[in-house]
Amino acid sequence: TAVTAAIAAANAAVGPAKAARDSLLAQRDAMRQQQLAAEGALEAQLRVITAAQDGYASKQRLVDDANAASRASELRQVTAQLEDLRARRDACAREVTELQEAVEEASRAMAGHQKLLKHLESTLDYRRSKRQQQQLEQQIHQLTQQIGQVGDRQALVQARQAAQERRQEAQRRQYKAQGSYAVVVDNAATARRSLNDPKYHQIHARYRKQLIELKTTEMAAADLDKYHKALERALLAFHTGKMADINKIVKELWQKTYRGQDIDNIQIKADAEGTARSYNYRVVMVSGGVELDMRGRCSAGQKVLACLIIRLALAETFCLNCGILALDEPTTNLDAGEPCQHTACLFACNLQPNLWLLIEM
Repeated sequence: TAVTAAIAAANAAVGPAKAARDSLLAQRDAMRQQQLAAEGALEAQLRVITAAQDGYASKQRLVDDANAASRASELRQVTAQLEDLRARRDACAREVTELQEAVEEASRAMAGHQKLLKHLESTLDYRRSKRQQQQLEQQIHQLTQQIGQVGDRQALVQARQAAQERRQEAQRRQYKAQGSYAVVVDNAATARRSLNDPKYHQIHARYRKQLIELKTTEMAAADLDKYHKALERALLAFHTGKMADINKIVKELWQKTYRGQDIDNIQIKADAEGTARSYNYRVVMVSGGVELDMRGRCSAGQKVLACLIIRLALAETFCLNCGILALDEPTTNLDAGEPCQHTACLFACNLQPNLWLLIEM
């Protein structure tokens, strides 16, 4: 249509108009700066000339008071300078007048540019309004189409009722939340009143003291637990080492004293060795690389010999600087030649030189 063509033509002309407006604004600013600079320079020159004129006037007065005969040449020179300064002053005044006329001309040109700028802004506002009108018309058209596509009125009524129910449910939840908030506020107020009770006086300091005591106790308990675990590990290591020493001595004494071929050596075993605090000790015999319990598998003489060897090993391991060794009927249930073996076993031990040996037969 003609309106659309006019809008398109106006849109096409907006770009050059904007460029022209920006160029004119830039020229106006440049001319304004130049005029201000020129006015400042001329005013400075005028001040210099006025000061010079005042100086020369004072000099003129001095010349008038001086002797005309002796100062004639100097007077002519000063007069010439004065005339020159007056001529310069007149020239500067003419330049100031010309600049003022140029400023007035630039002001008139600026007023014309401002009118053109206002016209361009009005044109741009019109085009923006036109575009907004077109957008609103499109929105109205779309809304009209949506209204036509809405459908059955009963469905709309049901949707409205469902929305109202959801709104009521949201309001109920809101009221419930407000009630809960009021309860919380009341509880907070009650708690603040309770804190003002005398029994809660300096509660923070007391709490801090109790917290320090608690943390100190926990740290002490942790240290004691670490000490207990370290002590337990040390006891386990001590027990394992001593059992190894005892079994080594028992093996050496058995191999030196026992003449039979059915038992290679004997050992003391501890159930759960190195992992439990209590142990169940038992004596085993090794025959052909196989360990067997001595209980119910050896003779009475072998039991007595094993008992003596274990006692000697315990004494050598745990009894340092022991001066007395007592044996109660050590030859009981032994064969005829085994007491000699026991005697050799005693002399084979690393006993003290001043050891008292007590034997009850």
